[in-house]
Amino acid sequence: QRTPCPLAAADFLKLKALSMGPPKELKVHLIKVESGDRETFIASEVEERRIPLEEVSIKNTASEVIRACKAAKVKGKFRESYLLPAFSVKPVLSTITPIAREKLSPPTPSIYLESKRDAFSPVLLQFCTDHKNPVTVIRGLAGSLRLNLGLFSTKSLVEANAEHAVEVRTQVQQPADENWDATGSVQTWPCESSRSHTTITKYAQYQASSFQESLQEEKDSEDEDEEEQEEKKMPSSDQSIIKFGTNIDLSDPKRWKPQLQELLKLPAFMRVESNGNMLSHVGHTILGMNTVQLYMKVPGSRTPGHQENNNFCSVNINIGPGDCEWFAVHEHYWEHINNFCEMHGVDYLTGSWWPVLEDLYRTNIPVYRFIQRPGDLVWINAGSIHWVQAVGWCNNIAWNVGPLNSYQYQLALERFEWNEVKKVKSIVPMIHVSWNVARTIKITDQETYKMVKHCLLQSIKHIQILRDQLVAAGKKISYQSRVKDEPAYYCNECDVEVFDLLFVTSESGSRKTYMVHCEDCARTVSKSPSLAGVVVLEQYRMEDLMRTYDSLCVVRHTHPHFLCTVRLLCPPGLQLFVCVPLFVSPDSNTLL
Repeated sequence: QRTPCPLAAADFLKLKALSMGPPKELKVHLIKVESGDRETFIASEVEERRIPLEEVSIKNTASEVIRACKAAKVKGKFRESYLLPAFSVKPVLSTITPIAREKLSPPTPSIYLESKRDAFSPVLLQFCTDHKNPVTVIRGLAGSLRLNLGLFSTKSLVEANAEHAVEVRTQVQQPADENWDATGSVQTWPCESSRSHTTITKYAQYQASSFQESLQEEKDSEDEDEEEQEEKKMPSSDQSIIKFGTNIDLSDPKRWKPQLQELLKLPAFMRVESNGNMLSHVGHTILGMNTVQLYMKVPGSRTPGHQENNNFCSVNINIGPGDCEWFAVHEHYWEHINNFCEMHGVDYLTGSWWPVLEDLYRTNIPVYRFIQRPGDLVWINAGSIHWVQAVGWCNNIAWNVGPLNSYQYQLALERFEWNEVKKVKSIVPMIHVSWNVARTIKITDQETYKMVKHCLLQSIKHIQILRDQLVAAGKKISYQSRVKDEPAYYCNECDVEVFDLLFVTSESGSRKTYMVHCEDCARTVSKSPSLAGVVVLEQYRMEDLMRTYDSLCVVRHTHPHFLCTVRLLCPPGLQLFVCVPLFVSPDSNTLL
């Protein structure tokens, strides 16, 4: 009989472990992450080499980024772009090589829709957002989708909300391809107008009386000879003064329920709100961008030259009954047009200007020119410069959209940073939006993923370095989480977006008000190097931002696909058919 071993089972296991070799050590590094009034330690199990801050990239984890920030011990203001030039997807166009005059007036990309199926084809989204197409006219949209545009007619508007506010721009009426100075002797770029306000009813009366007067003038002029008609066309100092009803807010879902419901018939990428639209992830209303605006026009009403806020795409539908004439230039040429504005003493971003076409042609800038008829939808691609004039009496509705693609995202961030240089407020808070996009949208494009990831990387660096500097200086940081529908914040002094770390001051008075500042302006306002009298609030815990950053990845399409054919409207005598893959959900027949 075998004698039992006197060693306990636990001792036997120890001996077995020793027989397997010397004990191994696990080196654990603790990274302290402070958030509000609490401290969190992130355990890094493997000892890694210290990464210099300048070598940190989107390939690094959030904890590696934090460690590099802490090791760098940055002195003074940390400023780096949220964009990496290596990730650029913008086309390279030349203005040096002369372009033949006929090619300076290229045909406008147009698509004719014959059915609802055409409108919902993914080829339409692909075509509209292609960076080679600065503008696309979609003909027959209202008919193919059976949109009831009558809901936006002047008659319907008066019946729905007669006393609704209308901003009025008083302008000089002149030909669409001309812009004369006050004397009527020379063409120029500044396009001035005065602003006032009225109601829908009063503007409707003006619109109707303007039409009646035009009919009477037409009748009176039937007997005039050709020479007199030519004289009337010449510019003069006593040109007609017209009033343009603009920026009519249709955001209230209670007041404008039938109108807003009608627009749900549009394809998802054109809608005011959709999951793939970055502007639907702002978290609050931006009037005229993620809400609908209406324009009431008489002939000659002008929307001066501009790019949309933060270079976002825009949708514009002509309600009719008259036409509108459009001019558009590719985003690539915006700096050249900016130079023309500077030469003529008008601010490109905030001023009112109407390009002199000959100036553009002379500098090899192609201009798209086309007529938008009732029921036509104009898609303005990201960053495209455009200006519009009413040919007849009509109403238009418009809003912005932000399709999540690399071209749109890059241009939005570029303008965000340029606005900061020019001290102009970015209507879209791009850092706030980028974090919301990372939390809620599945990114399927590699180029877009790299840009968004780099923006988050830079955001983390900015926050952590500033945080460390404040703590080192003995400044207390208080955590105050965001609440539902809380807007993004801008500096009260310089209008720059303030994300996560808010520098708050209070103004004394009968009612205390709190003002948010950026770090620079907070130091100026407080007149204190130590930020005395300034409360620093933190809206996100760093570990939450790190989790979002680390979880961002590219989601690949794995669905079976088929081909769809769509006919594009081309110059006379030429038809072009395009075949593109359509992704189909594996558990349904739904086109993705």
